[in-house]
Amino acid sequence: MKRRMTALLTAGILLMSLLAACGGGGSSAGKEAAEGGETAAGGEAAGGEEMAAGAAVSLPGDWYGTAYEIFVGSFYDSNGDGCGDLEGIRQKLDYIGSAGEDSLGCNEIWLTPICPSPTYHKYDVTDYLSIDPQFGTMEDFDHLLKDCHERGIRVITDLVLNHTSNEHPWFLRAAEYLKEKAGEIDYSEEEGFGAETLSACPELDYYHFTKKAGTGYEALPGTDWYYEARFWSGMPDLNLDSEAVRKEIREIIAFWLGKGVDGFRLDAVTSYYTGSTKENTAFLRWVSETVKQEKPEAYLVGEAWTDQNSYAELYASGIDSLFDFAFAGDSGVIASTVKGSSRAAVYGEAMEAEEALYASYNEDFINAPFYTNHDLARGTGYYAYDDGSRTKLALALNLLQTGNAFLYYGEELGMKGAGKDENKRAPMYWGEAGEEGMTAGPPAMDKVKMKFPSLKEQLSDSSSIFRYVQQAVRLRQDYPLIARGRTRTLPELSGDTVCAFFREDPEGKEKPLLILINFSDAEEQLDLGGQTEISSLAASLLASGGETLFQDGLLTLPPFGIAILE
Repeated sequence: MKRRMTALLTAGILLMSLLAACGGGGSSAGKEAAEGGETAAGGEAAGGEEMAAGAAVSLPGDWYGTAYEIFVGSFYDSNGDGCGDLEGIRQKLDYIGSAGEDSLGCNEIWLTPICPSPTYHKYDVTDYLSIDPQFGTMEDFDHLLKDCHERGIRVITDLVLNHTSNEHPWFLRAAEYLKEKAGEIDYSEEEGFGAETLSACPELDYYHFTKKAGTGYEALPGTDWYYEARFWSGMPDLNLDSEAVRKEIREIIAFWLGKGVDGFRLDAVTSYYTGSTKENTAFLRWVSETVKQEKPEAYLVGEAWTDQNSYAELYASGIDSLFDFAFAGDSGVIASTVKGSSRAAVYGEAMEAEEALYASYNEDFINAPFYTNHDLARGTGYYAYDDGSRTKLALALNLLQTGNAFLYYGEELGMKGAGKDENKRAPMYWGEAGEEGMTAGPPAMDKVKMKFPSLKEQLSDSSSIFRYVQQAVRLRQDYPLIARGRTRTLPELSGDTVCAFFREDPEGKEKPLLILINFSDAEEQLDLGGQTEISSLAASLLASGGETLFQDGLLTLPPFGIAILE
């Protein structure tokens, strides 16, 4: 029985999967090919069904969704102080995660750190159990959480366990004790602090203090002590072997899960124990077990910014997901295939290989694909002289990977931002500077001139980047096998400019999808006559003008076009 895709947009707006960079386009959505007949992209979505604006996005029973990363201070300013806030996010939930005509349709949000911190990025926490006043109050967070859950949106918050701020009370108490009791401290490099000293100041065991200078250690002003701080002096590393620290972490986890948070993004998991995959894996296992004991359905995704083979090993910890850095950034698999520096076939081959690699450490892994994030230059800058076609294609490639996909705010508009970190975290481009909700952006940010229009303009353009990404997200939802299946490449149809692969049900219960992607700016014709199990063109996405046709086993794939067949 052929699947028909329901119309997801509101009255008068049809589900369009063909979004052209020039001249618009139609949609092929679940249309069935008659014997010897023709399936073409264009016309109305099958069934003509409509969904009311603001209707809730259905929540999957597990973590195979589409998450929207929000750098909180840059997203939406609800009170005119120039800083994005929690109330601003709440006001934009229908944009992020409803089924309305102007919604992305995401069903998860990842919030970068929201706890008090002296910096704009908040990755140096001073209080793990509070909300930074710049972002609002705990009551604001409770309202946001409630509204998200009512819409079927789950909330992941950033959990920074590798280090605190040097303004955290734990560090301040330890530093003050070292200054005041300089001649009375029981300490040796071999044994550490004595029991009496730790009894007087337990926080000394929360960090790594030493009398020896060394790489990764900072001098503690006013003393002859040093403390470990691998990132910078304002981020002293925690002693994660300390039972007192682990007790604090358990309480932090229990607090946020108790409030209703659905999971955590774990920052810098390869830095917990420098250079030790074994120790990092063991600590991740402890965190995962701690979280699951508190809330079995909670989700964990780790940031392991290292090579693929190294972060694959961390799946042995039992963690749900690890960010898939091999596909991200300006030199990752996505950008290299879109730019043509790698063959198109590499995209499918790399997916097939990585799924086997991750499964070798944990068969229950959930990949966490992403294209860019708050630490990487934005994708639009990767392609010279791009009219938007390559930007669109790259965003679709991210959403066609298996697992729990992540989309960085503003990428759906083709925002720019490169160079220093502040530029990568520029204000969400709702409209021009000064318009309602626009933030001032991070301090010290350079002026970032956008290449593509603001959301306000893109909403009225059926061929905009936003409309393209919107449809890619919804195709991912309408065809669950995209996220939940496993990849099997089709070498006979893949090559320099075309990638072809099956997305198959590991349990063999569902009919596989055949996904074909044209990475070139020229039309491609593919003979699918040998694929007897394929009978219809289910859906298509176009990043450039043209029309997708499937007739008598022959598929015509326009420039930068994507076809999904079943």
